[in-house]
Amino acid sequence: MPPRFSRRSMRSSSTPRVAAPSVGAAASTVMLVSLLILLVWFGTLDMRHLLRSDEGRYAEIAREMVATGDWVTIRYHELKYFEKPPFHMWVTALAYTLFDVGDWQARLCVALSGILGIGASMLAAARWYGCRVAALTGLVLVSAPMWNAAGHFNSLDMTLSGAMACVLACMLLAQHPGATPAARRNWMLACWAAMGVAVLVKGLVGLALPGLVLVVYTLATRDWKLWRRLHLLAGIAVLLAVTVPWFWLISERNPEFLRFFFIHEHWQRYTSNVHHREGSIWFFVPLLLGGFLPWLGLAPQMWQAVRERAGVARGNAPRPFQPALLAGLWAVAIFIFFSLSGSKLPGYIVPVFPALALLAGVALDTTTERAWRWQVNAMIALGVIGLIASPFVGMMEKPGTPNAVYREFAEWLAIAFAVMLGGALLARRLLRTRGVFPSVVAYALAMFLCATVGLRAHEAMGRPSSGADLAPAIRAVLKPDMPLYSVRLLDHTLPFYLRRTTILVEHPDELEFGVNQEPHKWIPTVDQFIARWQDGQRAVAIMAPQTYAALAARGVPMHKIAGDRRRVAVANFALPEQPVQTQAQ
Repeated sequence: MPPRFSRRSMRSSSTPRVAAPSVGAAASTVMLVSLLILLVWFGTLDMRHLLRSDEGRYAEIAREMVATGDWVTIRYHELKYFEKPPFHMWVTALAYTLFDVGDWQARLCVALSGILGIGASMLAAARWYGCRVAALTGLVLVSAPMWNAAGHFNSLDMTLSGAMACVLACMLLAQHPGATPAARRNWMLACWAAMGVAVLVKGLVGLALPGLVLVVYTLATRDWKLWRRLHLLAGIAVLLAVTVPWFWLISERNPEFLRFFFIHEHWQRYTSNVHHREGSIWFFVPLLLGGFLPWLGLAPQMWQAVRERAGVARGNAPRPFQPALLAGLWAVAIFIFFSLSGSKLPGYIVPVFPALALLAGVALDTTTERAWRWQVNAMIALGVIGLIASPFVGMMEKPGTPNAVYREFAEWLAIAFAVMLGGALLARRLLRTRGVFPSVVAYALAMFLCATVGLRAHEAMGRPSSGADLAPAIRAVLKPDMPLYSVRLLDHTLPFYLRRTTILVEHPDELEFGVNQEPHKWIPTVDQFIARWQDGQRAVAIMAPQTYAALAARGVPMHKIAGDRRRVAVANFALPEQPVQTQAQ
């Protein structure tokens, strides 16, 4: 017999619920909504150029993997780069191999990870709460602005979050009271494999975070028998099988790897601000609020789902598994873990959103029309405020950012708020005429499209920063046999668009470890660079405008190829349209 569930999941029909459409209409709606989401999700991967620093860095590392054929020793600008494991770059390099090098290929890994996280979360929600809650969970997660942004930003955070979503989902599926012993074992082994992938994405955090949540959960519930159901020995074997081969290979080839990776990149990163990424203990609060903005009104009901043990099966078990509590603790524990860290970046808390989406799906399943109307009205008000504020953004101007950039940004921002307002108004109308479920679908799609348009707005500022507009002029001058120097500047995006690595001069930036390991691959002083620059070999260099001015003042021969507010590209030989010169121009 199927398990009986708690009072919350078995409320009488007198409580307004999400109106269930007919089977045929529901199937058609699901197919159309899913198709729209997938088309927008993957079709907009190249609507923006890559941003510094993460997007350009990881795109270039993967390109160098393909160019060199070495997928074991990670290199960036041909220097050893051991800050992160390779899984994300492997997937990106595979995308390059299959589809060539480009912006959307660089973001394909995070897009796939985002969709995988949504699918895994929906599968777990369907098992515990039914297909309706699964659909609601997916709608909440895909329309959460933070999840949407991370799924279209080439960094490790979404790849880790996708793997972590699978860890949470597999744990929930394995611990369902209706799972057979074989199913429980298989889901737990899948959970361990997902943790192995998480370790290969971002290191031990992929194991530490699920472990932390599990410890907190067992302390809260005193369900010590849960540990017997984890298949520890077989699971650890799977984890090691996934992770050990690469760690062994890179350590064999690079004996210095282990100490740098585990001491510097784990212990020192978490306990200090060695990477200068410090922030207050409240650093992630506005990110969490903004990242889950369309669904914040559900917070009381989400808490009620945890408090009332939503989904818990009644039976003889003294301590039944509590899926809502695990999801709540997952979100809280990970949020606190990174809030206490000495290193903070916005994407660190992305793994909390699948758990929040699951709880929001449960909350929506029992929400009343009155409660949902409040959420919709709040977004109508926000849409109006955003439309009113957009023209003022278009009037801004700052040194280095002309008003034209702000005007373009404001236009897209206004479109985003118009989509928000229009979607919320449609949701309110559907609530009155069709019920809660159609209203939620329309609302979620509008918030998803709003976030997507908002991401496109940033291209106004991101494109000049990327250096993509400089690349054609530089490529016209730069030949394969010419050195490309990066003087006092580590540019994270322009080298990707040039499809060339650079030789660093004087300022190694985050590649300090690499230049210490292979000092012959860089130039430690500007004076040494000047000597090489004037040795007769044709070369091209990239530098900040301030460096260009300083070298010009020293009489260093430079012929300007192209430039923007962040960098100048120069050659040490006269360009075809320029007369021969002996000093800087």
